[in-house]
Amino acid sequence: MTEENYHYRTSWTLLRNQFPGTGKLKIPLIPKFEPRPDDFIDLLLIGFDKTHLEDQNHLDRMVHFFLYDYRFERVWKNPDSDLERLSRYRAVLSPDFSMYLEMAPVMQLYNTFRNRWCGAYWASKGMRVIPTVNWGDESTFDFCFEGIEKGSVVAVSTYMASEHDHRSDQKEWFMAGYNEMLQRIEPEKIICYNMPFLEMQGDIVYVDYERSSWRHMNYERSYKAEGLEAFKIGGQSPPVYDTIVSFIDVQLKGGGSAYGGKWRPNPNKPADQRYVGTPGEIKTTIMPNGDVFQTKIGPDGKAIMERHHIVHHRPDKHTNPHDHEIRWDTPDGHPEPQSPINYPDGAPEFKQYGGRKTMGDILYVPNNGSLNFSTISDFKECMRWGGEVEFIWKGIHYGVIRYGTNRKITIYQANCPETEKVCDTADEALEYIMGGDRLRDVITQITVMSRTV
Repeated sequence: MTEENYHYRTSWTLLRNQFPGTGKLKIPLIPKFEPRPDDFIDLLLIGFDKTHLEDQNHLDRMVHFFLYDYRFERVWKNPDSDLERLSRYRAVLSPDFSMYLEMAPVMQLYNTFRNRWCGAYWASKGMRVIPTVNWGDESTFDFCFEGIEKGSVVAVSTYMASEHDHRSDQKEWFMAGYNEMLQRIEPEKIICYNMPFLEMQGDIVYVDYERSSWRHMNYERSYKAEGLEAFKIGGQSPPVYDTIVSFIDVQLKGGGSAYGGKWRPNPNKPADQRYVGTPGEIKTTIMPNGDVFQTKIGPDGKAIMERHHIVHHRPDKHTNPHDHEIRWDTPDGHPEPQSPINYPDGAPEFKQYGGRKTMGDILYVPNNGSLNFSTISDFKECMRWGGEVEFIWKGIHYGVIRYGTNRKITIYQANCPETEKVCDTADEALEYIMGGDRLRDVITQITVMSRTV
């Protein structure tokens, strides 16, 4: 055996056996947090991706990892790389490696181990560490609470389990694990990032999600775009700055289903209501620009077909009218319009679904900004679900159709086919230049006049 091979096979970063473990799986134990009198008074958190060595304004916050895993994978792969900057803050929550319900059980176990190992390692370096607790279904209860002493302070997040945007809540899943945690750990306090559910028992320290966000952070340094490379394994400590643009992607995540809660019509988006209704009815939706959609409701109260009396400023791609089959077999249960069905020789009658016949609703979508994109992620989801969009920027009309040239995303200036850009992904479409502006940079500022999803 070479000396190099010997050092590799005995390396602590390979064996990860430095800390006493609990249970038959020997999951590392995070020492019990010792609170100070002011630790939980008006507590705010800061995401790991917003910490940096020059920060002087947020050191009284605790660092959280309720982020997508790629943003903090480095703390496991290179555990020494961020010790200096993390140790500057009031405390650190152990990293919330994903425990999605759809994960293979061995991955859920592995991520529990990584959560506790990192916490134990940071504690061994003198940091104040609070274990973050997450779980899958009941099959994970035998290991997901290991490595935490009884009576410890713990941290949870209700964000992904809460109803928001188009997502129904996942309260039943969350409360099952939460109540099990109360019995097994008997925590002294529970830091809850985002609004607690009314059913939650225990001494809860509520941390306001909005006030902890980048919108309420004060950096003296000017904004500079963050590159994803900074968070990759072996990357340098990222220069993180306050981001003052409202279209930043939200990177918060949590447990439950990897797909989030099941889709529901967003009460703040009137056009969503056309996808559900009384079996047999045809609902008519009129957009602010006069576009007319007719939506046929099937036997289960969900849309099955939609007719568009428009050409989206691209008559070479759509006839007037044209239809879209609506499917509901997406993992998150979102309605997904399929490719356009064109009728160059004239469209057939749009008949009601058999069964109960009712007078369909007429939905007038107000021009109140409800169709506008609130984030980059909002636009990406619209494209992923087969959306077709018409919008105005600097007085010029543009369109985006999900099934355009070669069944890809096609973005263009209205009635100017020569301006089209055919894209494989929504990210590529966001690079489209309009009047000197990149769509990505103005996505929340454009005025959306018609939007099918």
